[in-house]
Amino acid sequence: MKLDPYNNEDLHNRWKKDPNNSHLSKANNQIIQQYIKDLEEGRNLSRHSRKGARSFIRINKTRQKVSYILELLEKNQSVDDVTKTTEDQIHKIFNGMRKGDIRKLDGGIYKATSDYVKNFKAFWHWFMRVSAKQSKAVIDITVELDSTEEELPQFNYFTEEQFNEMVKVADEDMQMVMMLMFDTGIRVTEMKNLKVSDLLNDCKELNIREETAKTFGRRIKLMLSSEAIKRYVKHMELKQDSYLVQLEVKVLNNRLNSIGKRILKVDNLSMYDFRHSSACYWYPRYKDVKAYLYRFGWKKLEMAHYYSRFLGMEDTIKEEDLMLGVTKTDLEKKLGRQDMEIESLRKENKHMMEGLEDLGNKFQDMLGKKGKVTIVKL
Repeated sequence: MKLDPYNNEDLHNRWKKDPNNSHLSKANNQIIQQYIKDLEEGRNLSRHSRKGARSFIRINKTRQKVSYILELLEKNQSVDDVTKTTEDQIHKIFNGMRKGDIRKLDGGIYKATSDYVKNFKAFWHWFMRVSAKQSKAVIDITVELDSTEEELPQFNYFTEEQFNEMVKVADEDMQMVMMLMFDTGIRVTEMKNLKVSDLLNDCKELNIREETAKTFGRRIKLMLSSEAIKRYVKHMELKQDSYLVQLEVKVLNNRLNSIGKRILKVDNLSMYDFRHSSACYWYPRYKDVKAYLYRFGWKKLEMAHYYSRFLGMEDTIKEEDLMLGVTKTDLEKKLGRQDMEIESLRKENKHMMEGLEDLGNKFQDMLGKKGKVTIVKL
């Protein structure tokens, strides 16, 4: 059984008992409920995406974002039935979010409008597939919507040195958890589902099981936390089928908040800050980007680009830096020697040509002929 540390299944079941959103019209309530039902059952999905029901965390996030977009359409564009939305109306919503004309409930500016765009695109393409089954053609109004990231998401970044300072002030339980998170960059749900039996090779390797992984199962090396985990398992007398991290997510976050205030002077240090900071720590240490992606359970290369941009690792190479096999100094020396050799050959060639001309003139005098012998320069 896979643990659900954020109680996403319970949240979804509570919504199902009372699914009507008081901020939405009857038509919009009906369409969003139909969409969520299909996600739960794995129906009318894109043929390019994986088959089967979506996870509860995915369902909840999708419902929240799409419902909010429908609320914005009703409020700002008077669209009581999303199926009748025009291309112009949906563009105005997302442009307003990006420019700050449409703001969050707390008055803040949206920093991840692309997330809402991607969710609405998925919703609209689902509606197109459902309509096609009913022999109804629906225009794709999302073709020109911009789903690119506006900026890098914000998180509490900390260095290896700051991490070591935080570990010093943590209790024994938290020390092990913090070292595990920073070492592996593991997702929270994956971490909560770890069992002692997932520790391999005398705690030098960790197996993240396929059934508990968000993307894919993987076996990674423990480079920083091996000894701390081994001591913790022994001290707590944990069995092979025991969960490695037994503290609740709420407790973990509360303790991290306290540590973050004390060392980093921030109020919202979370477990996902450890995943992000771990990614920053490991990025320059991996020679193979594929191995880097594997460690963190990513399928897309964009994630590596994300952290390279965050760390300011830009491509600043110049033409004169394109040296393969030799250093710039070595090459300059080699070119210098070549220039000297070329100049020497030119001088030798000049002396040779002058000698040939003299020889030709003498030969001509001996023959008693007029004119000069022409020396052809090659």
